[in-house]
Amino acid sequence: MNMKEMIKIGLRAAHAEMSKEDKIWSRYSNDKVDIGETLAKVIRTLTRALPLSRNLRAFSIGSSDEPQFRILETMFRGGLYLLDIEKNALNIVRERVHRQYTDHVRTIVGDYRKLFLRPGNAEAFLKARLTGQRVDLITLHHSLYYLDETQWMPLFENLFKALLAPKGAVHAVLMSSESDNPCSTTWLYNHFAGKFFGHRNDQNLLRFKKELHKNPSFRNTQVLSRTSLVKCFVNDFEKLMEVIWMILLYPNVHPYSLKQREEITEHVYKKFWKKKRPLLQQQDHLAIYRGMNFKGLI
Repeated sequence: MNMKEMIKIGLRAAHAEMSKEDKIWSRYSNDKVDIGETLAKVIRTLTRALPLSRNLRAFSIGSSDEPQFRILETMFRGGLYLLDIEKNALNIVRERVHRQYTDHVRTIVGDYRKLFLRPGNAEAFLKARLTGQRVDLITLHHSLYYLDETQWMPLFENLFKALLAPKGAVHAVLMSSESDNPCSTTWLYNHFAGKFFGHRNDQNLLRFKKELHKNPSFRNTQVLSRTSLVKCFVNDFEKLMEVIWMILLYPNVHPYSLKQREEITEHVYKKFWKKKRPLLQQQDHLAIYRGMNFKGLI
C-alpha cells in the first residue's frame, strides 16, 4: 500500500472504542506485565500485614476489562469492585463473571471524577456500592490522565478517608510526563498536543509523591515510587494507530481536526511503521501504604 492508503487506514482507526485500543496496547506491549510485577509486590506487602484468615477486598478505578480481573480476582475473595466509565468494557467482565461463577466480583459503571472529588459522595459510594466495608487495596492504573493534577490531592484524600482500610494500599501507574526520546509516548503526546492545542503532559506522579509527603493526611504513610520502561510493537498499522489515538487522548480530551489527524498518521507511518520501530513508554509507579510497621515493596 502507498502512503495515501495507509493514511486512510490510520484515520479509520481513530474511531475505535477506548476499550479496544487498550486491549491492543495490552496485547502487544509489556505494560500489563510491568503493572502486574509491581502490583504483585503491593499485594505481597498487604498479605504480610494482614491476617492469613482475612478475605481481602480491592477496588479498581478505571479498570476497563484488563488486567484487574485476572490478577486480582484470586487474591481478593472478600470482594473485587471494578469501576469504569465504559459500559462495554465492563460487559466483558460481567459475562466472564457469570460464565466462571466468580460472584465476589462486582462491576460498576461510573465516572470517578464525579464520585470521589467530594467527601460526601465518597462516603455515600462506600455505603451504596461497597456494602459499607472499606477495601484493602485501591488501584488507579492509567486512570489519572482524565483528572487535572491539581485535583489529585482531594481525590486521594477522599479515597483514604472514606474507602481505604486502616491497613491498606493504593497503587497508581501513569506515563512519565517528560521524555526527549522521539520514539516515546510522552514525546508524541507533548509534540502533537503541544503543537495543536498548546498543551503538554504536566501530570507527574513523582512530583505528586513530594506533595503527599507534605500533606498531614499522609503523615503516617509510606509513599514509594519506581520508574519502568515499556515497549509496544504491533505489525498491523491500523492497530498501531488505534494505540496512538488512545495515547493522544483523541477524541475525549483533544478533538484533533481531520488535517491534524492526517499529519499525525503520516508521522507515525514514516517514523515508526516504515522503520519497524517499537513504541516506547516510560511510566511511573506510586505505592502508598497505610498502617504498615515494616517497609513495603514496590
